[in-house]
Amino acid sequence: MPRQLALFLAAVQFLTRIPVPALKAFRPDWTARSARYFSLVGALVGLASGAVLMAASEVWGGMLPALLATAAGILITGAFHEDGLADTADGLGGGQTPERRLEIMKDSRVGTFGVLALGLGVALKVAALGQTPVVAGVLALVAAHAGGRGAAVLAMRALPYAGDRTVAKVKPVTDGVTTAEVVVGWLFVTLAMAPVALLAPVATAGALAGAAVVAAAVAVLARRLIGGWVGDTLGATEQAFEVGFLVVFAGLVA
Repeated sequence: MPRQLALFLAAVQFLTRIPVPALKAFRPDWTARSARYFSLVGALVGLASGAVLMAASEVWGGMLPALLATAAGILITGAFHEDGLADTADGLGGGQTPERRLEIMKDSRVGTFGVLALGLGVALKVAALGQTPVVAGVLALVAAHAGGRGAAVLAMRALPYAGDRTVAKVKPVTDGVTTAEVVVGWLFVTLAMAPVALLAPVATAGALAGAAVVAAAVAVLARRLIGGWVGDTLGATEQAFEVGFLVVFAGLVA
């Protein structure tokens, strides 16, 4: 199997519940090396969610198509990023020291901050999609999902790893990503943004700026409170970008 195809499949396997062929030659650094394709995988998840949005809109009106599209994205990824958002909210909101915050994040139980962050995040996405024209919503989903993964990869590059490498759930990720891999990832983001930018350039530019601010705020908060990134904060960064993009886009399109 060609190396780049194997890395793409490794990214699919890491970020989603989609079955992929067995990667018999898998190496420990492939998760980090596959980060270049995280945005591409995100775009595909957004495309699948958008297809659900479009199909459901032919049958139902109101908020139900938006809810089904959001649920489809969660199902495809196994709530991977949403779990990170909930854990991050619990850890950063409930701990008083970096060590205690990291300890809370590792706890499989979800606390008040996590429940509120998760509920508000999903509600905001559904509400934003619900008031966005269907075609624009489909394209915005592709852009938001791709950009969210791109934001997480950028955080991996910009911040130090804050957890204990010896007990990390995904040890290969702690090897970090290269600048070239970040650039490749953002080329995929650019391609994913192009269709919606052609449809609504001002709304897309505003949504990108708003999403970048929200995602950066999460990354900066993680840097200040725990010293850098861990897997959970990457999930929170991704979700912050998604929510920020869809909410701002919906407002500007309206």
